[in-house]
Amino acid sequence: MAAYTAIDNPELYFQVKAYTGTDASPQAFTLDGDEDMQPDLVWIKNRGYANKHVLFDSVRGVNKSVTSDSNAAEVDQNSDGGYVSAFGSDGFTLTEGSSSDNDTNDDRYTYVAWCWKANGSGSANTTGSVNTTKTSANTTSGFSIVLYDPSGSDPSTLGHGLGAVPKVILTKVTDQSGDAWKCYFSAVGNDKVMQLNLSDAEASSDAWNATTPTSTVFSLGNDGATNGSGRTVVAYCFAEKQGFSKFGSYTGNGNADGSYIHLGFRPAWFMQKNTQDTGDNWHIFDTKRDTGNQTDEMLFANASTAEGTGNAIDLLSNGVKIRNTSNGMNGSGDNYIFMAFAEQPFVNSNGVPCNAR
Repeated sequence: MAAYTAIDNPELYFQVKAYTGTDASPQAFTLDGDEDMQPDLVWIKNRGYANKHVLFDSVRGVNKSVTSDSNAAEVDQNSDGGYVSAFGSDGFTLTEGSSSDNDTNDDRYTYVAWCWKANGSGSANTTGSVNTTKTSANTTSGFSIVLYDPSGSDPSTLGHGLGAVPKVILTKVTDQSGDAWKCYFSAVGNDKVMQLNLSDAEASSDAWNATTPTSTVFSLGNDGATNGSGRTVVAYCFAEKQGFSKFGSYTGNGNADGSYIHLGFRPAWFMQKNTQDTGDNWHIFDTKRDTGNQTDEMLFANASTAEGTGNAIDLLSNGVKIRNTSNGMNGSGDNYIFMAFAEQPFVNSNGVPCNAR
């Protein structure tokens, strides 16, 4: 009989931290879980104000951010709106930038930080035809951070370090502006991309050389945003782990008694996007900002707007139930992709079920 879950305690690999800014600099924040977790990717959003999303990771360096809602180059947050100055053994430290700290720690606002554990600052991976500058991979949780300088050779391959096939790869050029996020979703296909910073529908692309990733490498084709010579690119790679993470698609039914997405766990974090229509946002929900069902406090990965409400969903013990008729989440016959990470597996490895919220 197959195991119920690969990971009994998701808090070891993913946690959500909701906090109120303090204006103190530096200011250490401790994660709320029962287990200590040193994050390697921290994605922060100001909930109350239209400030950009800022993503920091241990591979590029703690003070350097990219933003999910624009095509801007990487920013050294020392001279901008506050930054992560350290990843601690159970959280992170924020330090004020020279201009402001609105992005991370202003005492007028509340924030949320979504935190993933990889494997530290990483090292070069020589598995593919192009060596990575650094790859930090956690094979248990199925998450890796890959930093590389593309060769421009079409095709080329890069080692992701996961030992399993990634179903999602989020890439961003870091050293120059103008290049959108190019994202691989297995549910969309290896000849298309989704763009995290845009509300656009799926688009045909040779970014992945029309080749599905393997358990060791992912492929690059003729796309400057993933394989342009002279650029530097970061890739966040995710392989599915039973009871901890799920990446896939669902079809909307246009009914307030909406589609159900089976995950096999109680989700801590859920993001989805309509793949067919331009103009629909990437909706993000979590269990720290909204602690009960129905859940309707939304942030948009592609927009700097403050947190809004509406378009309710239920985060259940074993999946997600859509409770709205919006085209962005549940248009009749429309196709949607999603990413989800667990708060608790539906049943742990000892056969003990989790409770609903």
